[in-house]
Amino acid sequence: MATIDAGELERLRVAAMEVAARAYAPYSKFYVGAALLFDDGSVFTGCNVENVSYGLTSCAERNALFRAISERGAGPKIVAVAVANRNGAPCPPCGACRQVMSEFAAPDAVVTFPGEGAWETRPFAEIFPVSFSFEPQDEAR
Repeated sequence: MATIDAGELERLRVAAMEVAARAYAPYSKFYVGAALLFDDGSVFTGCNVENVSYGLTSCAERNALFRAISERGAGPKIVAVAVANRNGAPCPPCGACRQVMSEFAAPDAVVTFPGEGAWETRPFAEIFPVSFSFEPQDEAR
């Protein structure tokens, strides 16, 4: 697990809670925020943005990641993720967010999120042990 101190994790949790206040969730009423810490020290936040057609809704974690990439490229790796919500519910990243983040997460990245009654912090590899990946094929075949 990445060596992220308790103060840094708390700073990410606060940032995630602050951005959750700006979530657009008129249908589910489930307001989520995410804060991503990258290995270059930068932090990017995002909130969920719903659409009346639920399939077009975009989660907080992906919005934070896409914002980071659009603002400075895909080079830096995620070392910590904080997810929070205004509903007080357990809230780890969904499967789609885990898959997308897996492409940009450092091998020892951690995820912190509300669990049953307390914050949980786990290695990213533990919450998403197997991901789709791309291995370039030998063109001679």
